[in-house]
Amino acid sequence: MPLIEVRGLKTYFYTEDGVVRAVDGVNYVIEQEKTLGVVGESGCGKSVTALSIMGLVQIPPGKIEEGEILFHRDGKVMDLTKYDPKGREMRAIRGNEIAMIFQEPMTSLNPVYTIGNQIMEAIILHQKLDKAKAKQKAIDMLREVGIPLPEQRVDEYPHQLSGGMRQRAMIAMALSCNPSLLIADEPTTALDVTIQAQVLELMNELRREFHAAIQFITHDLGVIAGMADHVVVMYLGRIVEGSTVDEVFHDPKHPYTQGLMNSIPSLASRKDRLEPIKGVVPDPFEVPPGCGFEPRCPHAMEICKTRMPDLTEVAPNHDAACWLYV
Repeated sequence: MPLIEVRGLKTYFYTEDGVVRAVDGVNYVIEQEKTLGVVGESGCGKSVTALSIMGLVQIPPGKIEEGEILFHRDGKVMDLTKYDPKGREMRAIRGNEIAMIFQEPMTSLNPVYTIGNQIMEAIILHQKLDKAKAKQKAIDMLREVGIPLPEQRVDEYPHQLSGGMRQRAMIAMALSCNPSLLIADEPTTALDVTIQAQVLELMNELRREFHAAIQFITHDLGVIAGMADHVVVMYLGRIVEGSTVDEVFHDPKHPYTQGLMNSIPSLASRKDRLEPIKGVVPDPFEVPPGCGFEPRCPHAMEICKTRMPDLTEVAPNHDAACWLYV
């Protein structure tokens, strides 16, 4: 069953230098209690898509131009694009039904408030508990995410915690109201590999315990392999490929996805040199009129320079946007 359906989403930013089409016609579905991985290079629109769902796109310069974000909850379907981002309805959803973990917890947590106060704020607002019960709930959540001595940590400030513990505190805050969707925006980027593995394992355990769906945003395909059920690959604000993790990893269709896979070091096969994707991502102010990947694509054809292919099913339950398959 779908939990979130993103349909034809277009989020643009209007600047003095021109219009940036950060998200340009994105479609995907997040199923209940499943994990969707969103992969792509920096600047491809991953985070802006998540911010659009949360109603956190700064207006101006940003604006959702078109599309729907359908949220299925308790037999009702709500289009989140129709709600005022600062209105009562969206505030009731944000942090309660849909929560988000940001990339760098030190910049996401307020340095002048204790960890406990920041977790309690959402609990008091959405669950209507008094301060004593909210603090106990905050302690319980810190214990749930594996922070030692939670009774002590609840009264400490962000700078007193290590990077891994701050990220665990962010997860505790996000899950404190038992949301149905948790958006994780590169939550392990700033962590070393040992702590990263612990946080990923924790998120998988909590997903099963809280029956939540996860949208996991990252540029690390190895993380996606261990976390996600389905994956979509983004490039220049568009989805270029989408399927199950097994399908995308074992039989990538789009040349961009193939390039990403070829650039990963493997223990199974020995390579003298990795195969990087040639060229650079085009300037977002000067996006090519056809396929955005055409200047870097080893299979580029004449039609690729003038027309953008639609995302179509090229194999059972496997979509790709490439003229090779049309």
